[in-house]
Parts: sequence; structure tokens; C-alpha cells
Amino acid sequence: MATVHLTSSDFDAQIKSGMAFVDFWAEWCGPCKMAGPIIDQLSEEYAGKVLIAKLDVDKFPDLAQRYNCLSIPTVILFKDGVEIGRQVGFAGKAGYLDLLKKAGL
Repeated sequence: MATVHLTSSDFDAQIKSGMAFVDFWAEWCGPCKMAGPIIDQLSEEYAGKVLIAKLDVDKFPDLAQRYNCLSIPTVILFKDGVEIGRQVGFAGKAGYLDLLKKAGL
């Protein structure tokens, strides 16, 4: 399963049920580019368990503002539309796995 690219129009619908791991990123961000391949790996490893998604903060600043993403990359883990965990800054695969494990995944 490929990483899903969210937009303002589908964001709420995509995260409203189940688990969603959303990477808030931008094209110009070096650490975001390092995180990209790891996010794609997670989308394969967690297919069917967690929605692994990306949101471009330059294209959808309304959502970055709503979730108070002041630094990128920021990854937010949602359960049924409610934030249950957050990782600010590039944490490497180990950091992202730790966030998922804390949520019981």
C-alpha cells in the first residue's frame, strides 16, 4: 500500500476512523526528504493496520496551523480522528516505530 497524500478536502474523512500516521512536510525541507523513504517503508510494513499519509504544509497551511505544526517534519498519530502521539523533527525509523509501538501497534 502506497503512502497516501492528503489534502484539505479529504483530511478529516481519511483520519476519522482507525489509526492514521500523518507526516506534515514540505518539498524544500531537508529532514523531510530524509524521512520520505522511511514513511514509504512504513506504509508497506503497516498496510492494513495504519493509514500512513503525508500532508504538504505549503499546499495546505490551514491543516498545519490547525495542528500547530510549527516545525517540520512533524508526524502526528491519530486514533479515530484524535491526536494520540506526536514526533517533532526527524527521528529516523526507530523514532517513528517507537511512536507506533507506544500506540500498541
